[in-house]
Amino acid sequence: MKNFFFGVLATLLTLLLGAFVYLRLGCAEVRGDLPASRWETALTNSAVHASVRRSAPEIPNPVDPTEENLIAGGAIYLDACSGCHGDLAKPDVNDIAHSLYPPVPQFPRVGTEYTEAQIFWIAKHGLRRTGMFANGKWESDQRLWTAAAFIKRIRALPPAVLQALAAPKSGK
Repeated sequence: MKNFFFGVLATLLTLLLGAFVYLRLGCAEVRGDLPASRWETALTNSAVHASVRRSAPEIPNPVDPTEENLIAGGAIYLDACSGCHGDLAKPDVNDIAHSLYPPVPQFPRVGTEYTEAQIFWIAKHGLRRTGMFANGKWESDQRLWTAAAFIKRIRALPPAVLQALAAPKSGK
């Protein structure tokens, strides 16, 4: 039994040392013009989701999801978020989203699994090495909560909200 544990320990140490040497020698692919491997994507996505769940306090959104607030959140989204996260009118067209790693979630097309509190936390603090910057440095919590309410409901918005958000664009 003692030899078994030493064998397991030796195997784990060898794997850790091998991973360390692999990374230190620069063998890991870091080019931005190549897609990430499946294991890298799975590991990164899992780590980000776990960290956000652990870091974001699960508090209720102080902004009620009324039509007025959703329209205000939509205006914030269209002004500050849609350039990377997708336009409501053209949810499938976004060259920026496909050129970044990890890929930028296209909310109008896929929605989000995050809670409103987690969306708020991400918008406020950003996500390291993703291009998602910390908006909390210049945006108020009220605006970030308003945007979070909109983003959480982006795939199931009331028709009046969609109509109000589309109205200014038809005048251009």
